[in-house]
Amino acid sequence: MVLKNYFASVVFLVLTFAVNSQNPNRQFLGFTSTPETIRIQTNEGQYEISAYNQLTIETSFIPNNEQKNAVSHAVVHAVKSGLLSTSDAGNKLIISTSKMRVEITKSPFQISYFLGNKLLSSEKIGYTKIDKGEAIEFNLTPDEIVYGGGARALGMNRRGNRLTLYNKAHYGYENKSELMNYTLPIVFSSEKYLIHFDNAPIGTLDLDSKHNNTLVYETIGGRKTYQIIAGENWEEIIENYTALTGRQPLPPRWAFGNFASRFGYHSEQEVRSVVTKFQQDSIPLDAVILDLYWFGKEIQGTLGNLEFYKDSFPTPQKMIGDFASKNIKTVLITEPFILTTSKKWQEAVDKKLLAIDSLGNPFVYNFYFGNTGLLDIYSPQTKSWFWDIYFNLTKMGVKGFWGDLGEPEVHPSALRHATGTADELHNVYGHDWAKLIHEGYQNNLPKERPFILMRAGAAGSQRFGMIPWSGDVNRSWGGLKVQPEISLQMGLQGIAYMHSDLGGFAGDIDDRMLYIRWLQYGVFQPIFRPHAQESVPSEVVFKDNETKQIVKKAIQLRYKLLPYNYTIAFENSQLGHPLMRPLFYEEPSNTALYENSSTYLWGKDILVSPVLSNDEQVQSVYFPTTANWVDFYTDSIIKGGTTAIVQLSIDHIPTYIRAGAFIPMAEKMKATEDYGTANIDIHFYYNETLNNSSGQLYEDDGITPNNFETKRYRLLSMNFQKNGSSRKIQFNIVNDGIENNPTKSYNLIIHGVKKAPKKVLFDKKKRKFTYNSKTKTLSIPLNLLNSKGELTF
Repeated sequence: MVLKNYFASVVFLVLTFAVNSQNPNRQFLGFTSTPETIRIQTNEGQYEISAYNQLTIETSFIPNNEQKNAVSHAVVHAVKSGLLSTSDAGNKLIISTSKMRVEITKSPFQISYFLGNKLLSSEKIGYTKIDKGEAIEFNLTPDEIVYGGGARALGMNRRGNRLTLYNKAHYGYENKSELMNYTLPIVFSSEKYLIHFDNAPIGTLDLDSKHNNTLVYETIGGRKTYQIIAGENWEEIIENYTALTGRQPLPPRWAFGNFASRFGYHSEQEVRSVVTKFQQDSIPLDAVILDLYWFGKEIQGTLGNLEFYKDSFPTPQKMIGDFASKNIKTVLITEPFILTTSKKWQEAVDKKLLAIDSLGNPFVYNFYFGNTGLLDIYSPQTKSWFWDIYFNLTKMGVKGFWGDLGEPEVHPSALRHATGTADELHNVYGHDWAKLIHEGYQNNLPKERPFILMRAGAAGSQRFGMIPWSGDVNRSWGGLKVQPEISLQMGLQGIAYMHSDLGGFAGDIDDRMLYIRWLQYGVFQPIFRPHAQESVPSEVVFKDNETKQIVKKAIQLRYKLLPYNYTIAFENSQLGHPLMRPLFYEEPSNTALYENSSTYLWGKDILVSPVLSNDEQVQSVYFPTTANWVDFYTDSIIKGGTTAIVQLSIDHIPTYIRAGAFIPMAEKMKATEDYGTANIDIHFYYNETLNNSSGQLYEDDGITPNNFETKRYRLLSMNFQKNGSSRKIQFNIVNDGIENNPTKSYNLIIHGVKKAPKKVLFDKKKRKFTYNSKTKTLSIPLNLLNSKGELTF
């Protein structure tokens, strides 16, 4: 549907929880029900209330004389039947699942949402037309903290801001950015509920900017539908939201390695020399990314060529093959713009691949890179043509794709796509571009996981395997400081792989300490990918020797943590849990943590406090009450519930392990292809105050999609139990479906053992061990083949 050009607005307002009429003119006329949906008739239109599960309720309003738009870009499941029951009790209609309920007050009209007996939120005015728009209002409590709205740099608590919902790059941002590449119509409340406004067109999300306890969602039109998701804890909310919108499939294992990337490599000779330099310096490397020079000599005038420029890259297939022989993957940048000067312009015009103007001609306009048209990925012939470009590149050996400028960077409102206007589809263009590549892999490369690096997306983009990054951040301490906040916020909104250009992208600042601290932080962010403008190299191999050695240690640690990182990625693929988690996950009742992004959890068991300021000698770190914490580098114990002033070292950032955690680690490797069970150490962080704990290690071939669903994986569970003086660890292989890999040998390293045990028993038989009295560690080789997996020490 093509909408009028005026800016109509659907406004979702969340006000203080007062028992006010939702709309004094709205009259309850009755209701009907089916197994899936309760329909409430009013004099102004119809509400439809459905449930996806016991904790996820959807509400739509369909005004009189309008039809419901049932198409969602975000939701992957259908509503379920039989979850809702109704009770018509005088002035109230109660609609319930086993855990949530919706109360409809008939007169004066009001809709309220509860978890058990706890009021979560309620509409106030409900649907109403205002001027040239539409409005819906909810209630917020005065002290409610609000997260969401996508990727921004505003502080963790985003209440008080009015946020534009229009994906747009912010070049060179530092410690504040109100508008970035991922704008999501999501509100995540400290009251433990999430509201997802299930609508694609552009708009605004006002998070109480007038300080009258009002949240406002505005849009040019579309669906008047939202889901409200509740939970007893943060994990449960995220699990239900990602069940609703889809979960991130496991990326290929090599994606957790080190990338070589810059803007950009001008020639085959140059990129070959960079790869050689990494190998000469014995620094692990898994992928090299080619920016736009792979298809042209100049920055401007070449977008849309989408084929190797042979003057600069004379033997691209051989180059890609040579890198592959060294276990290094090749990733190529692509953009959705076809310039009028590109080699494919006339083809794009003849095949009607481009978005059009009101007369049906290709919509042509100027932007930084040249005079251009935009690929209409909503046209079936364009989808097919664009995928063929990608598929042919995969035949050359390319293993990943980078979708740049996909907001789209310039997207005139008058432009029309096959299924709608630019403003209706702008915020989902990157989302649907990723979908195009994802589905291409499913259809043509079903045994290979895609790597899809994208600058823009929408709610639910995670299900296409999208790897987002935080845009063209400035090379500055301000640019670094906001990165944990951006990634933590996006993880709460279902998109767990948000990461930054390590070292910063924009500008020619060569700050040695900034580079070191940024890459040390990068060890504990989802993707380790230094990238920058070429005036100051982003690759560690071009740094001074001291910097190189410090950062080399960080990269080696990244590879050492590969088994742990891959396991938390598996957990994300199954449950939606973020890779980076705010501290309030640990202490939900500690409101002091609700705005803290300076320290966070990497997975469940590693606490990280990145160094985000220059010239600091010490740093304050809070340690959650849920455990004691072990210094990763010294094994010293820090009591949970305390704040410590820790001394900073240039060699690393403060890193701590949860007491009782099982942390699988790998030995040194040149690339992730070297990974194997035979070189895994399982570190158990024993503490005398501990009575029980558990952990797991997930393994598969690192390449094939859906290994968990098809049972082609190995899952090792580990459980510690102390009973009096008896200390037992039970190892259990839950599933052993890795083909051609019978090895089940590990090296167990137990930390915090104050004295050597008299004996160690494995399956009730004495086992050889090594005790280090200096480090207080106990090392025991294990082979779980044909074993009961019971160890006592």
